[in-house]
Amino acid sequence: MGKWWWLLLSQTLLLASPARADIALLLQQPHSTFGAFNPTGHVAVYLSRVCAESPTRLRRCADGEAGVVISRYNRVAGYDWVAIPLLPYLYAVEAPEQVPESADREGVDALRDAYRRAHLRELAPDAPDGGPPPGDWTQLVGASYDRKIYGFVVETGEASDDALIAHLNGRANERRFNLLLRNCADFAKDVVNFYYPKTVRRSIVADLGITTPKQAARSLVKFGARRPELRSSSFVIPQVPGELKRSNAVRGVTETLILTKKYAAPIIAISPWAAASGLAMYVTTGRFDPEKHAEAVLRPEELAECVPVVHAPSACGWRRSDGAELAAGPASTLDAAIPAIPEAPPGAPDEAPAPVASLR
Repeated sequence: MGKWWWLLLSQTLLLASPARADIALLLQQPHSTFGAFNPTGHVAVYLSRVCAESPTRLRRCADGEAGVVISRYNRVAGYDWVAIPLLPYLYAVEAPEQVPESADREGVDALRDAYRRAHLRELAPDAPDGGPPPGDWTQLVGASYDRKIYGFVVETGEASDDALIAHLNGRANERRFNLLLRNCADFAKDVVNFYYPKTVRRSIVADLGITTPKQAARSLVKFGARRPELRSSSFVIPQVPGELKRSNAVRGVTETLILTKKYAAPIIAISPWAAASGLAMYVTTGRFDPEKHAEAVLRPEELAECVPVVHAPSACGWRRSDGAELAAGPASTLDAAIPAIPEAPPGAPDEAPAPVASLR
């Protein structure tokens, strides 16, 4: 099934049109032991017109290239951010036909190591015995084996893409990670705000001032609803079937404290009023269900209608991120199914913000 998901994703994200480009926040469910302790998940940034000259240097994409996923990491060769092409980021392979129908740990490890040997040895050199090294480099490729991923998309402009490339290439790419102050969601926030200033903000109430992946996605969805000319949309990339443990629902900080039993029980026992206040904060400011905003999950039997190229977006479940269905249209490209963007107002994407220290 994975290769069909890739074909669908490449058609819907890239829209078969060199004139269109997007930024997408990839909101990823938590997994593993750390995910059970901290269920806020992970977020990365996908840019459809930006590609990787190397894992630590960006360039404009050539025709036929599928863009890049960028994220902040904690312990990957001392770098702050790393850029990986979209298909390897999702599946640790370089061609759709190489994506397995199902996954087990041994197979996923082999795929990741094969890609590392081909492209990432500078970041993750061989272990002394010649095998794969330990470490967090495994987070760079094959995300869809570990997690379910939600994508929230808005359109960008060429000048802004070029400004972001110049800015990231021109600054020191050195480790900045801090779980509370400069985490993956802070990096995603700063990238989105580079294109659209003040779009993504921390929530003092819902997340106690910590930037979380869920809050970043919530902010972008609200922004897309206010700016329909940017043609916001959403999608879901399912976790690859197989033996690997399924990922869990992504949560914010207050939501974690109130709805996770191992945290909620002692809070209720020690201070019922604090628990009630936390619940009120979550209900009033922290509620955001990505399942309701990213509904473009297609079953294998539906792919004939949608690949190649979406025939009718509403029939395939492709939706704007605010929940509204996209209008049906010709089968050539999704661009043909939606209106042309009106003349951009001041501050629109082709008026690139100055590359100041907005990316910390």
